Amino acid sequence: MIRVIPMEEAHIDGVLAVEEATFSIPWTRADFVREVKENKMAVYFVAMDGEKIVGYAGMWHVITEGHITNVAVLHEYRRQGIGDLLMQSLEEVALAREMIGITLEVRINNTAAQRLYHKYGFRPEGIRKNYYSDTHEDAVIMWKYYPIYEDYEKTLQ
Repeated sequence: MIRVIPMEEAHIDGVLAVEEATFSIPWTRADFVREVKENKMAVYFVAMDGEKIVGYAGMWHVITEGHITNVAVLHEYRRQGIGDLLMQSLEEVALAREMIGITLEVRINNTAAQRLYHKYGFRPEGIRKNYYSDTHEDAVIMWKYYPIYEDYEKTLQ
């Protein structure tokens, strides 16, 4: 049974294994140590199958919004709802902290990830040209707004 728990420093080796298996330009150990130990904006979760880390997701809470940094699941564990569990965990934090919305960037050709994000109500809002340094691929900027956003918008009028 898969369980999702908050990421701790002890999880970094497992997270690195997922990171390196998933991304062409993986984050380093130092990046994750910094996220877990120093970044007060960071919120990370790991998906565990027994003692094995099979996925993880992270988000920064920046003032009134969330910025998803990474969502990754080992290839052999994909299409089993683990991405859903990780996204639900991030959303629970966003709602509990009364964020107005969550944003992320995703490779323009990563249709599987875009389907997951669409399922959670994310919509394309823009393009970042040549965003990915390894392929110069564009990124789709996606946003999901929460009901509190409407209240926030009204205060700006």
